[in-house]
Amino acid sequence: MFKVFVDGEAGTTGLQIYERLAKRNDIEVLRISAELRKDVNERKRLINESDVTFLCLPDAAAIESAALCENPNTCVIDASTAHRVNPAWTYGMPELNPAQREAISKSKRIANPGCHASGFILGVYPLVAAGVLPKSANVSAYSITGYSGGGKKLIAEYEDDAALAHKAGESKAIMAPAPYALALSHKHLPEMKKYCELENTPFFNPVLGPFYKGMAVTVSIFPNTLTKKLGPEGLTEVLAKHYEGSRFVKVMPYEAAPTLFNGRLDPTVENDTNNARIQVFGNENIMQVTTIIDNLGKGASGAAIQNMNIALGLDEGISL
Repeated sequence: MFKVFVDGEAGTTGLQIYERLAKRNDIEVLRISAELRKDVNERKRLINESDVTFLCLPDAAAIESAALCENPNTCVIDASTAHRVNPAWTYGMPELNPAQREAISKSKRIANPGCHASGFILGVYPLVAAGVLPKSANVSAYSITGYSGGGKKLIAEYEDDAALAHKAGESKAIMAPAPYALALSHKHLPEMKKYCELENTPFFNPVLGPFYKGMAVTVSIFPNTLTKKLGPEGLTEVLAKHYEGSRFVKVMPYEAAPTLFNGRLDPTVENDTNNARIQVFGNENIMQVTTIIDNLGKGASGAAIQNMNIALGLDEGISL
């Protein structure tokens, strides 16, 4: 039986990891008492006693906790931004390519991808790897996401009864989609650039939606930037070939007139799964690649559990 410790168990990602681990009989969860959550010595003891420790903490605290690990057999999986572009850590996206999955299986330091970054990389990297999208391309993307990714404070703001109360015909500001990170320096950009092997930092516009969870990341594709003449069917084929046999990434067939929910895209369609759904929209003149994930699933706790399973040599789909 494997011993697992979650440092930062009270946060959204930590709670979701606990929920997933509760379904298993091959895991012993090491718990820390509430009064000792900030006790460095107790956290150090549990980290080094574990086979796997998840860090569900702010960046500075995650760096501190990672430094507490002295047991060479303990695998640390960090859900924060702190180590995602650190070359000493393995980026936890097994679908990137076979070499990445192999690296995860051998690593003791795994950086869990960001939610927006997961959707972006899953849609863009195969095009770069196939030589279709040049590394020098300027890439533009936006992402509509549920508010749960903002943590407890934002969740409370959105779910406050006074904030939600309104009359028919009224629109509360909190119910409107809200673009953010308008300094254009979102914390996920470094990993998006690095793991897609892009030379230029992408233009990225995240948008907060009035729903709990779910995420749709959309990348604009201009045919004149591609290295070969490809329409939406060809783009779909490139993506499908890259993810052929993938357990959690599904590339949808191209539809010239897509059948959606009353003609609208549903960013919650993969909620409560570890799946990523990729679909190409558009025509010969302009296209977009949209990736839908659960921002708390494939974008956070689901990916963390998948990485743990791979690192422990288990079936990667257990409890997912």
